[in-house]
Amino acid sequence: MESHNKQLPTQTSVRKILIVDDHAVFRDGLQRLISLEKGLEVCAQAADGNEALDKAAQYNPDMTIIDVVMEGMNGIELTKALRARYPKMRLLVLSMHKEILYAERALRAGANGYIMKRENGATLMAAIRSVLDGQTYVSSEFNAHLLAKLSNPKGDTNVPATERLTDREMEVFRLIGQGYGTKQIADDLHLSMKTIIFHRTNIRTKLNMNSTFELVQFAIHHDEKTPT
Repeated sequence: MESHNKQLPTQTSVRKILIVDDHAVFRDGLQRLISLEKGLEVCAQAADGNEALDKAAQYNPDMTIIDVVMEGMNGIELTKALRARYPKMRLLVLSMHKEILYAERALRAGANGYIMKRENGATLMAAIRSVLDGQTYVSSEFNAHLLAKLSNPKGDTNVPATERLTDREMEVFRLIGQGYGTKQIADDLHLSMKTIIFHRTNIRTKLNMNSTFELVQFAIHHDEKTPT
């Protein structure tokens, strides 16, 4: 008797990715790059943190790729929110800023990896695959920095002063460095001017700055002086 139990073809599992970045051109470019990869699919895009939370609830992605700098809820805050709501979701932070400024903050917030936007497509895809496969991704240079910090926690004189700042203070500091005034920062972060003044005062205290002018000059040149 002929058997009718034919083996069904194996269905390839497609892993869904949500892209969160406030630049539409970058989102589209990244989506095209990912679409060339077998087994990966961009299920949605979001331009800010609140939209990202809505899209995450709607599409339940396997991974979310998050830009650090966005209006309103920044990438670090979004990472914390997604990690709290979706403990198993893989999170990769993608940023134009040097790792030493934000990578450790991103990892503490719950990210599974951090990569800079200047990296080529092959490196970016390797980072995405690595994080999706359950690993933590940072550059070899930053990994060496972390190991050195762990091996000498009390005597590391190369730790930047900005590590004393909270995530919100770091965001205010970054905007000061871009020449934003108090009202502009308040508008950009959707906070009151009183709150921004409070943060600026705390930043000056933590960085041992004697004047606002000194703080502004330090903030402007900080990124250029920071080692990679």
